[in-house]
This record gives sequence, structure tokens and C-alpha cells, in this order.
Amino acid sequence: MANVGGRRKPAADARLEAIKKLFPEAVVDGGIDWELLKRVFGGHERQEAYEFTWPGKAEARRLAELPASGVLRPDRAASKQWETTNNWYIEGDNLEALKLLRTSHAGTIQMIYIDPPYNTGKVLTYKDNWRKGKAVVPSGIQEEARAHAGWLNMMYPRLWVARELLAETGVIFISIDDTEQANLRKMCDEIFGERNFVATFIWQRAFSPVNMNKFASRNHDFILCYAKNIDRLAWYGLPRHPEADGRYANPDNDPRGPWTSGDLSVGPPISEKIYEIVTPSGRVVSPPNGYCWRVTKERFAELAADNRIWFGKDGSGVPRLKRFLSEVKPTVTPLTIWTHDEVSHSQEAKKELKELFDGLAVMDYPKPVKLIQRMVALTTRDDDLILDFFSGSATTAHAVMQQNAEDGGRRSFMMVQLPERLAETSEAYRVGFRTICDIGRERIRRAGEKIVYETGKTELDIGFKVFRIERTNQPAR
Repeated sequence: MANVGGRRKPAADARLEAIKKLFPEAVVDGGIDWELLKRVFGGHERQEAYEFTWPGKAEARRLAELPASGVLRPDRAASKQWETTNNWYIEGDNLEALKLLRTSHAGTIQMIYIDPPYNTGKVLTYKDNWRKGKAVVPSGIQEEARAHAGWLNMMYPRLWVARELLAETGVIFISIDDTEQANLRKMCDEIFGERNFVATFIWQRAFSPVNMNKFASRNHDFILCYAKNIDRLAWYGLPRHPEADGRYANPDNDPRGPWTSGDLSVGPPISEKIYEIVTPSGRVVSPPNGYCWRVTKERFAELAADNRIWFGKDGSGVPRLKRFLSEVKPTVTPLTIWTHDEVSHSQEAKKELKELFDGLAVMDYPKPVKLIQRMVALTTRDDDLILDFFSGSATTAHAVMQQNAEDGGRRSFMMVQLPERLAETSEAYRVGFRTICDIGRERIRRAGEKIVYETGKTELDIGFKVFRIERTNQPAR
């Protein structure tokens, strides 16, 4: 053996150094990645499979399956209308909160909305440190991969437990941007099931370009939507806009009421639906070249006999199909692109929160009330329960109360927020707020009172019970 620095180097070390020289592609952070080395030699321990995996996934799954190690302690002094409210505000780590709710609220949540960290470079606040021990993200992987793996390991157990809380008719909406959208979609496909994917909605969060961006000025976020069971999903649609009803009239005084007419021709042509129609004035009409009528000749005769065909005021126009307002579905199916004029935008969200706090900018990136209110209206009604376990400034609570005021619902909310300390240089800290929870609770108080004042609906539930998560002395299992 060679003598190095007066110390005889073990044979094993020499062999390792030789492997590093022969296979530098298998060296990661100064050590050998044995799995990668196996792939270099073409060796496989098991058959390849279609799957989405990352370092630390097994530990993240284990975290989801562990029981809660804390308890919910009520704080009546920080609450509002404790004796009568059905709303909850939980302060503490949201994974622990979800596990605690699993014992009392499994299968009862109709809608979940979350706006988690977008993993845009800041250190993740959620460390999952209720149980000290194994590192969630192993060392020895590339820095970019570690960043993605760390975010996935934070989200995976939370979404896993969240699914257990959803009702069979329930749904989850998740805001995200390009950084993790693709990974989040794969992870949700695994947790909720690919067939339970409803849609990816695009929210236009801004409307002015940022010219300092070199290649593209991104002005949208994604909202991923998954059902607990898509065959039983409660989906109520959006209310019809009054302008749509304004297009209906009744020029022939039809006893069935206002109607509008639609084109009777369609392409491509089908031979049995190509025929001549004689108008009341005696004019003979055929479908345009390359088209046919929407219905067969026999079906057309039935529609004409039922006064469902319109030939114009003089009876000589091209036939059109009458569609009555009374027979139209009262709701519309939402498009997947949600524009800022429909559901507001980031600047407006910040402005509405600032106005609620008397001109004080307490949060930088709140979501608009209208945005979350749309999701609430789409998927909940009556006394349904809505959960947000990345509550932030509690926009979701505000949206639930606002929707109840508008449609008479009795929905209740559960907010969960880690009591993150505010920067001492922030405006909110200077006026007495110390944590994000302080802001969230105050936002609910102010928003509820404002809604009651503006609507006069004093029966609205604008209270909330505050609970704080505390550790127990029982040993971890």
C-alpha cells in the first residue's frame, strides 16, 4: 500500500478513489452514488415502472401516516362569538392540525382551498419538526433537485391527510405558479387519482406587462382542481349573467315566454338531414353547401308543429330553432381561464385588504376575495364546510362570509395558519401585530362587521373559535 502523509491508507479507500477516477459521473458531493453507478453498469434491482418519485418521498409518506402528537387548546379570549359560531381558526403547524382534524372531521370537508408557498427561492417555513430525527431531504443530491424535493416533501403529507378530510362530494383547489405546477400535478394525480382531476384554471392575476422581464411577462397563476370522487362531485356552476337573459325576447307572443333563436344548419353534411324546407311564405330553402340541417325531416316537422321554428317576421326567412329562457339551465359552466375583470387581480386584492385595515399594508400578496368566492359558489351551498390550511391573511374566511351574505348560505370555515413572526420593520409590526395569525384574526373581525354593516344581515355567522396547537407529553409512536 502507498504511504500517504505518514499514514497507511486502507485498501478500501484506495479502491474508492479508483472508482471515482474511472466513473466520475457517479460522484456526487464527493461521495459515490451507488444507485447511479449501478445504472452506469446497466444493472437494475427491479423492473422499471411508471411513477413519480423524489428523494425523501418514503419519509414524507411516513409523516402522513403518523398520528398527531399535539392537542387543540381553545383560546376564548382571542375568539369572537364563541358560544354561537361554527367557524374555527387554528394556530399552529398545519400538518399537525390536519392530523388532529382527521380524528374529528374525516369525510366532512366540502371544499379545500390552499395557497401554499410557491417555492420561488425563499426558505420554507414549514419544517415538519414535530418529530426530530431523519432528515426529510437526503444529502448528496443536486441543489435544484434538493429544492424541489424539499417542497414536495413538505406538500405530500399535507395533501395526503387533506384528502382524508374531504367529503365524497368534495373538491380541493390549489394555487400555484410555474415553479412547481408540473410536480404538483403529478403528485396530486397520485394522491387524489388521475381520473379525479377536474381542471387547471388559469387566473389572470395581472394585466400590465413587466418590461424588465427578458423573455415573457407572466401574468397568470394556476389553480389545480381535484375531486375526492369525480362521480359524486358537487358542482353547481356559475350564475347566469343578467346580460345573457337580456338577449331573449318574445316577438311572436309565444305563451312559453321569451326566447332566442339559433342556427338550424350544421356541418359536415349528413345525407338524411339534407332536404328542402318550405317557409310559410312559400319560399323553398335548403341548407348551405357543405352543411345539413341539425335535425331529420321528421323531427323538423315535430318542431314546426310545436311552434319551435322561427321563419322571421315575414315568414320567409331561413328557419331558426327557438330556445326558450324558461328551458335554459340556470347556471353556466365556467371556462378554465378566469380573467381579472371577472375575479379581480393582485393589485385589487392588496388594495381591498389595505382599505380594510384603514390604509395599512399588512400583507404583500393576498388573493382577491372574488377569486376564492368563485370557487365557494361553484362547489358549496347551504351549511357546507370550507377549509384553508395555508390561511395567510384569511381571504378564504372573508370569501365564505361574503358568499353567505349574497346567497343566504350557512357555510362555515376552518382556517389554519402557522404563527409566523412578522418582520420588525414591517408596517403591521409597528402598529402592534406580531404574527400572521394576528393579521388573519383581525381581518375576519373587520370583514365580518363590514359585510353585516353593508348588507344589514345581522344573522350572518361572523364569529370564530380560536384553537392553538400544543404539544402533549406522550411519547412519539
